[in-house]
Amino acid sequence: MPPVFRFAPSPNGHLHLGHAYSALLNFDRARETGGRLLLRIEDIDMARCRPEYETAIYEDLAWLGIAWETPVRRQSEHLADYRAALEKLSALGLVYPAFESRAEIAKLVAAREGDGPWPRDPDGAPLYPGDANSLPAGERARLIASGVPYALRLDMAAACRQVSGLTWNEQGEGPDGERGLVAARPEAWGDVILARKETPTSYHLSVVVDDALQEVSDIVRGQDLFHATSVHRLLQALLGLTEPIYRHHGLIRGTDGRKLSKSNRSTGLRELRAAGMSPVGIRATVGLG
Repeated sequence: MPPVFRFAPSPNGHLHLGHAYSALLNFDRARETGGRLLLRIEDIDMARCRPEYETAIYEDLAWLGIAWETPVRRQSEHLADYRAALEKLSALGLVYPAFESRAEIAKLVAAREGDGPWPRDPDGAPLYPGDANSLPAGERARLIASGVPYALRLDMAAACRQVSGLTWNEQGEGPDGERGLVAARPEAWGDVILARKETPTSYHLSVVVDDALQEVSDIVRGQDLFHATSVHRLLQALLGLTEPIYRHHGLIRGTDGRKLSKSNRSTGLRELRAAGMSPVGIRATVGLG
């Protein structure tokens, strides 16, 4: 079967040069290998995602000369798929509700750091410091019934006891030059959030479900997601999903050396197009000319 690639932006802003680089890499790899290119719209964040940004994604990609298969998968139309995966993990005893707000978690971390630095995940965020996993079932049910907001977290220690020795095939390069067979370290992320009361999924959960359902064989994405692959491999193993090949690529950075953001209009594709830059110029700018 031909390889299947995907580009999966979120419609919470306009695309920039970093998105163009990743999209073009996927498009080029699909053409070179006789593969397929899918476009997925990751719009589970209802508060930030907007229809006009989704329309702009289609316009920008078409302007770049990128073609993709239709229909496009929009995550907001497939919440039942993520709910089913969450229920499977719950049946394994690996999911629990945590009721602390972000402010309460920050206070818990500050208190813990009185005894020394609190561990952080690879993105620099503190690991979940609460004890919701030990709440009695009756108390959990009472809090949920009373309408208290909650996040559904993965019991990482229990999950890692069920699945160990995970690796992935890295055909690109990690931030520290990692290549080939890479050992997954999901425990470095702590009890990650899989869903919230108002949203039946998170990025980690939805991305592995989507990739499996769409039969994506080759994942080409930025190095900023390299370490998250450990969580994705764990979820794939727990849910019995297929393992894709990964190719993480370097990031296009601004003049200050930082990763590009959608708020930086100087690198936005729409702004660059309005300034007269061509698709050929975009390719040259990101090193694909």
